[in-house]
Amino acid sequence: MVAKYFRGLGDATRVRILELLRDQERSVGELTRLLDLSQPKVSNHLACLRWCGFVDSRREHREVRYRIADRRVAQLLELGRALLEDNEEHVGACCHIDGDDVP
Repeated sequence: MVAKYFRGLGDATRVRILELLRDQERSVGELTRLLDLSQPKVSNHLACLRWCGFVDSRREHREVRYRIADRRVAQLLELGRALLEDNEEHVGACCHIDGDDVP
C-alpha cells in the first residue's frame, strides 16, 4: 500500500499541483492557468489527489478551493527536494525511472 500511495506522487503534474497548493488554497481555474493545462486534466489530477488524501477541498460560494490536506504532505515534498539535492545526478541518469514524469 505504501508503494501505491507513493505512485500518487509519481506524476509530474500532481507534484506541481501540490507545490502550488503548498502555500495557499487555489481553485481549479487558478491551477489551470498556472499549469497551462485544460480544466478536465487538472480536475482529474485533483480527484486523484483528493481520493488518496493528499488534498482537501471546500466550497466557497460557487467555487471549490483546494488545499493540502495534511501538513505532512508538504513536509514530504520538502524532504523529497532535500534528498534530490544530494542525489540529483543519479536520479537524472537512472534508466529504471521514466524521466518524463520527473518534475
